[in-house]
Amino acid sequence: MAIGAHPDDIEMYCSGTLCAYRARGDEVVMACVTNGDKGAVNMTTEELARIREAETSASAEILGAELMFLGLPDGELFVCPEHRAVLIDAIRQARPDVIITHNPDDYHSDHRTTSELVFSAGFFASTPNVRGLRDDLPAYPAVPPVYYMDTPMGVGFSPTDYVDITPHMETKRRIIECHESQVQWLREHDDCDMPHIADVMAQFRGMQCGVRYAEGFRKLDQWPRIRAQRLLP
Repeated sequence: MAIGAHPDDIEMYCSGTLCAYRARGDEVVMACVTNGDKGAVNMTTEELARIREAETSASAEILGAELMFLGLPDGELFVCPEHRAVLIDAIRQARPDVIITHNPDDYHSDHRTTSELVFSAGFFASTPNVRGLRDDLPAYPAVPPVYYMDTPMGVGFSPTDYVDITPHMETKRRIIECHESQVQWLREHDDCDMPHIADVMAQFRGMQCGVRYAEGFRKLDQWPRIRAQRLLP
């Protein structure tokens, strides 16, 4: 299960790894916490939310992943019981063997908040007396291990684990290109080229671990999330 704050976060930083999971036959769930309704100019938040959900659905279809679009408002994500309950329900529904999410020390407040919500919700999803929003989802009887995905440009991030995504790099490019609205927005707002950044980062992480393209991760080494076996593909 990959949990990203916005549509396109998962695609940018761990979609190659999700492709590797799918290639070996694993089930993959992509959970997008917010609707991404703020990242544009000259369109309403309602219009943008519809566009970004469609873009995310297209990328999940290419990947062969189940999509959970949780629909909280972009830029208004908080560490609070209501938002934690949304994540608790998502984790109880997905029942993941492992969760990939944002690094706690990321550049965007929604990324940081998602990381903190996943940390707490991952634990309390296993606690029957902690309620989510839905009463039909039983507690998940395990605390899922967590891996943090890379940060933009790799700033402040030192991977503990790598995944060779060389066979899946072309698919990752196609997945990122689904997010046409954000490719344009980031060029205009931040002078950033998403596809180019994804290529450069994958090459750089690949050079670190001796392959052509790779994605880097940092394992959360805390009881009771530690497992004896490798969980990344």
